[in-house]
Amino acid sequence: MAKERFTNLPEEHSAHSNHGLLAFLRWRFGFVDEPYVFFTARDTHFKPRKAIPDLERIHHPNKNKLQLTWIGHDTFLLQYQGINILTDPIFSKRASPFLWIGPKRLVDPGLHISELPRIDYVVVSHDHYDHLDYATVKHLGNTPKFIVPLGLKAWFEKRGITRVVEKNWWENERCEGVMFTAAPVKHFSGRVPFRFRTTLWTAWVIEIGRKKIFFSGDTGYNGHFKKVYDRFGAMDVALIPIGAYHPRWLMQDVHIDPREAVAIHEDLHACRSIAMHWGTFKLTSEPLADPPLYLQSVLKERKISQQDFQVLDFGEMVVL
Repeated sequence: MAKERFTNLPEEHSAHSNHGLLAFLRWRFGFVDEPYVFFTARDTHFKPRKAIPDLERIHHPNKNKLQLTWIGHDTFLLQYQGINILTDPIFSKRASPFLWIGPKRLVDPGLHISELPRIDYVVVSHDHYDHLDYATVKHLGNTPKFIVPLGLKAWFEKRGITRVVEKNWWENERCEGVMFTAAPVKHFSGRVPFRFRTTLWTAWVIEIGRKKIFFSGDTGYNGHFKKVYDRFGAMDVALIPIGAYHPRWLMQDVHIDPREAVAIHEDLHACRSIAMHWGTFKLTSEPLADPPLYLQSVLKERKISQQDFQVLDFGEMVVL
């Protein structure tokens, strides 16, 4: 595979104008900042809440009901019609290749990895460490089938994981009772400096029976969420990020903020959206408490019920 395989994508998909390594270092070491009116104090001691996971339902689900359990960050357990799916699973203490450095998990997973039921499928949105975690993949092994973006299959095979299929945007994989379709988003990939965009990044549309679930992964805002609606119709559930958005000069190309998350909810005509990508790791400048409060403010402004765009506790389950 050519190293620069995905560098010439249209601007609406390739987020690179303000998100280089130099820009990241300028922000990280305080050379550039951006005024921002926070919804909470910068030094807040806020800690997201944890629910007691409903292990009885997790291991004996009603096959006629769609169950979604938020484990943390972008990791959900989706259960429907006897099928169990994980999204971007990370159970490690750090989102990092190292045990001693890198973003540290601030809240334990809502469900311990040993408490998982049999996993049939795993979808991966891209290869960043907070979305593709080697220790978690190693634990899951070859039991589930991994559905990944184009170019990422080789990473799994080097680690002995062989039940892997990779897909380009708008390609699909039909499995028993499930259809997985990759959808375009605006982000980038890369696990080491100077080797960015050698694999693809994607959202996933997951169709099980008559249920349609949209899992965005990481993304900046563009018009392609409307194209997802044009192709698939309204989503029953959309899993949308609300955190890691400040400073906007650095993050706007790669991470949406809560206002843009609500725009995606509306673009998809989602019956229900659930917030993710917040409260688990301290990745950017906004206080941990800000994303759900910012979201609440936008929902009120847009006259959208908080039931329609939910913020769950770690380990909390939604049954639809």
